[in-house]
Amino acid sequence: MTTPRPRTAARTRARHAAVPAVAAAALLALTACSATGGPTADGATAGAGTVTLVTHESFALSDGLLERFEDESGLSVQVVQQADAGALVNQLVLTKDAPLGDLVFGIDNAFASRALDEGVVVPVEIDAPAVQDAAEHAVPGDEDGALTAVDLGDVCLNVDTAWFASRGVPEPTTLESLLDPAYRDLVVVPDPVTSSPGLAFLLATVGAFGEDGWVDYWAGLRDNGLQVADGWSEAYYTDFTAGGGDGPRPVVLSYASSPPYTVPEGGDAPTTRALLDTCFRQVEYAGVLAGAANPEGAAQLLEFLLSDDVQADIPVSMYMYPVSSSVDLPPEWVSWAPLAEKPFTVAPADVAEHREQWLTTWSDTVIG
Repeated sequence: MTTPRPRTAARTRARHAAVPAVAAAALLALTACSATGGPTADGATAGAGTVTLVTHESFALSDGLLERFEDESGLSVQVVQQADAGALVNQLVLTKDAPLGDLVFGIDNAFASRALDEGVVVPVEIDAPAVQDAAEHAVPGDEDGALTAVDLGDVCLNVDTAWFASRGVPEPTTLESLLDPAYRDLVVVPDPVTSSPGLAFLLATVGAFGEDGWVDYWAGLRDNGLQVADGWSEAYYTDFTAGGGDGPRPVVLSYASSPPYTVPEGGDAPTTRALLDTCFRQVEYAGVLAGAANPEGAAQLLEFLLSDDVQADIPVSMYMYPVSSSVDLPPEWVSWAPLAEKPFTVAPADVAEHREQWLTTWSDTVIG
């Protein structure tokens, strides 16, 4: 059996990871020199035909795709992988005077405003068939189009349907239902301070209950036996009853795209279900880095990420939805991984203004 999207604590939002600024800047600047055409450790210089992609650890494409791009473009692609979106943006900010590469992929909508405010990405003209579809998910306020949407996905609570069926307990369906004593000690979510999906779920509750209600909601979850894991991987694979680790909790935070990967060998249906009334939509963006050594190559690579070949590969390789409507989804996604019709939303400007405050309040409320 394959597994849902591997957003581990390292790849999830080390988003507010504490990095000693001076040491990190020095180390990352050294990395940048090697990655973007500056002097390498042995005094050589990277070739002019190299384009460096800076991305998170969940970036992957099927075998042969990047090689095909290299053959057709004449460029050599170097991939520099960081943690997840928040840590990625933190490092881009630290190194914006000596950028880590040419193109960044993986900035999500929780951190897009910071990347724009810090000027780490710049607009570029591209010609790709999927751009109009990507424009539907453009960052509000990004009039110049410095960030281009590449993929998206819904972060939602998932339930172990077999666990509930075997015990005759009705499955929860909404955020509010999790406050029912019937679900005491049954829910595990990743910490929003250390996890990208965890932050998305925090934002879902802000969108659902507003400034006046989200804190009380989390207090209710806490009082009903909520468990908080460091990251998605621990929550899903260790604490979730259907994650393979014989965990004790049948409700976990994951993705709307997770259920297709729980179809047992020889089976015809998943053993889990995403609760589509609990979702927050993540959008992942790419952009040419300010000061890139090879901005032309970066633009070509961005066009490649929006090509039909890559967009069709995204569900298979990165377990996210493509932004392009011109490609077909895998049949099992059509059957078992629908996107939410009405995911909860929070205005990007509000996320940018209140993110740190919300995280502090969440920690004080839930962790104490």
